[in-house]
Amino acid sequence: MSEKDVLEILGEEVALGESAIVNFEVAKLHTQNQIRVPIIIERSRIPGPTVLITAGIHGDEVNGVEIVRQLISKGINRPSQGTIICLPVINVLGFIHMDREFPDGRDLNRVFPGSKNGSLASRVAHKLMTEVVPYADLIMDFHTGGSDRFNAAQIRIANGNKDLKKLANIFGAPFIVYANNINKSFRHACAKLGIPMLLFEGGKSFHIDSSITNTGVNGAKRVLSHFDMLRSKFKVSSPKNTGIKIIKSKWIRANHSGMFRPKVRLHTQVEKGDVLGHITDPYGSFNFIVKAPSEGYIFNVNESPIIYQGDAIFHISTELEA
Repeated sequence: MSEKDVLEILGEEVALGESAIVNFEVAKLHTQNQIRVPIIIERSRIPGPTVLITAGIHGDEVNGVEIVRQLISKGINRPSQGTIICLPVINVLGFIHMDREFPDGRDLNRVFPGSKNGSLASRVAHKLMTEVVPYADLIMDFHTGGSDRFNAAQIRIANGNKDLKKLANIFGAPFIVYANNINKSFRHACAKLGIPMLLFEGGKSFHIDSSITNTGVNGAKRVLSHFDMLRSKFKVSSPKNTGIKIIKSKWIRANHSGMFRPKVRLHTQVEKGDVLGHITDPYGSFNFIVKAPSEGYIFNVNESPIIYQGDAIFHISTELEA
């Protein structure tokens, strides 16, 4: 990994040893007010790798934003060598409106690498991919679960990439989930450019959980320490457990609509037939018991008290790496 003495990004020049806040111009409002997203750049005097840290690609995933905010507020983003670029809220319009999608109704994470003349979401994706991402040697992208589904802290990587697997182990999340890169996702577009990404998932939308936040912050510190980028004043703790590596998994879906009460907690290892939760109605006329279809670990739980038939209510591992 290496970098230039002067980083030219979004029309600004940032030399070694300098700090800068560069505006990522998203769009204009109907009132002609310009929407700008600050990109926080910290560069050491000593050359080294460039790490891009992002969050908020979905406007409702505030826990990821909180993780990046803490990395900045605590000064963890000031490297002992190299460069750290932080973009805490990519989908700022969704963040403002407390909406997952862009105002044009598109999921930003399904339009990459974007187009200069496409939809608003597509234009933002294109700008990110052409004017920010190419400078990165590594990306850490922070997400949360959606629709009241609470994700256990996990790193998602494609299976077969030894370098990413090593970094995922270093990050130290409780789970490592092998998941193929989804077409037109941010991760897929970066993989095509040969830029590795650790995708962190944890928590649920519109919610900040201190345990998830701590896991994300500590994991980022471990990765930065691995590249000798973490300043000596920050301590790095070893992860409590070796990450459970999930090769295959399945969603357990509700067979009935009703009031939902989960019985098992995240990280629980269950056996086939174990009771996972109950679906009832408001009138006390039925109580449907949700049972585990196989053995495995529960790493996502739907926390909505009201569910519909077909809703995803648990995510369970079905095959683990030995």
